[in-house]
Amino acid sequence: MSQAMRIGMLIALALLAVALSSAFYALPEATQALPLRFGRPLAIESEPGLKLKWPFIDTIIYFDARLLSLEPPTELIILGDQKRIEVDTYTQFRISDPLRFNQTVHTLQQARTELSQIVGSSLRRVLGQIQLHALLSDERRRITETVRADVAASAQPLGIEVADVNIRRADLPPETSSAIYDRMASERDREAKELRAQGFEWAQQIQARADRERTILLAEAQREAKIIRAEGDAEANRLFAEAFGKDPQFFAFYRTMQSYRQALAEAHPTLVLSPNTELLRYFNGDGLGTGTPR
Repeated sequence: MSQAMRIGMLIALALLAVALSSAFYALPEATQALPLRFGRPLAIESEPGLKLKWPFIDTIIYFDARLLSLEPPTELIILGDQKRIEVDTYTQFRISDPLRFNQTVHTLQQARTELSQIVGSSLRRVLGQIQLHALLSDERRRITETVRADVAASAQPLGIEVADVNIRRADLPPETSSAIYDRMASERDREAKELRAQGFEWAQQIQARADRERTILLAEAQREAKIIRAEGDAEANRLFAEAFGKDPQFFAFYRTMQSYRQALAEAHPTLVLSPNTELLRYFNGDGLGTGTPR
């Protein structure tokens, strides 16, 4: 065998090995394959394993069959009551029709872009018909389901099955939240001032009522004290009169002793008097009975 024939056989064997290696492809788990023969799609392969194809003729496009996630950018939505909110969503989807997917969006990156636009449009369409309090109430689940159904219907022609669309966050923009907070603070401050003014008015009323009751109680107490004092003075005068009637000399002596006590106490303790004054008659010998001082 000549050298040229041996080289030819080696080349043929190499080409055969390359052809045989190109005639098989592996399909992993959770993956779908779309074979293309001269650009024309064939039957979709979804069972994992080793598959046959025509070498150098068939082209295989792989698609992920698992559940995929999408987190589009925050959307600024105007609600039905003209309030603006920032909405974050989380979407789960899968490629349900690889052939249609390949014909419409071609790549997963393009599919994410298209699906993000669909989610944003659905949010503006659905949330634009509701008010803020509905989104913050038990109706939120129904609203979310409406958005999911709308997104699923719009994504189906792309070969995409939407499993879930969840509204993770729906907040007012920072500037709106600040304005609402300032308004709430002003309202609470106004209510606090009203409550303080009302409390001050109540305190004034209570104080006035307490002062009136105090004045009435004091007046009644003074009236009762004057009555008791008058009764006591009357009783004392009666006793003095009885004592004077029984023993006038002793009564005069007793009254003089009272005068001494009051006069000497107020003198502190010096009192300047004439020796012959009537007040000192008991000190000058004009005592009771025999005139002896006692």
